[in-house]
Amino acid sequence: MSDINVDKTLTEAERKAKQLPDPSGFKLLCMVPKVEEEFGESGIIKSSEAVRVEEQTTIVLFVAKIGPDAYKDPTRFPSGPWCKVGDFVVVRAYSGTRIKIHGTEWRIINDDSVDGTVEDPRGIGRAG
Repeated sequence: MSDINVDKTLTEAERKAKQLPDPSGFKLLCMVPKVEEEFGESGIIKSSEAVRVEEQTTIVLFVAKIGPDAYKDPTRFPSGPWCKVGDFVVVRAYSGTRIKIHGTEWRIINDDSVDGTVEDPRGIGRAG
C-alpha cells in the first residue's frame, strides 16, 4: 500500500480507524458484531461456513458513524433520530451494503432501516 498522505505520527490502530468510510447522506456505517465460534455453552465449535452464514444474516449491528443527512427530515422522523453512534440496532437480515475492513464486516444502511435498538445484543438472533 502506498504511503501517500499517511501521517507518520499516527499509531497503526489510528491509521486503521481513519480507513473507515464516512457514510454519505442519510446512511449509517455499522459494524457487524463478532460471531461466537461455539454453539452456546456446549463447547461445540461452529464450522467456518456456519460462522460465515451467521455473519451474513445477522440482524444486530453496532452504529459507528451517522451520515450528515440521517434523521434530518422532520416529516419522516417527527420524534427525532431512531438511534445514535454507539447503539446496537436491529435490522432486517441482509440489510445494507456489505464491506470488509481489516477482517471485520461492516454495513452501510439507510437511516430508516433501523427497526429498533437493544441494550445488549448477546442472545439476539434471527428466527429460524
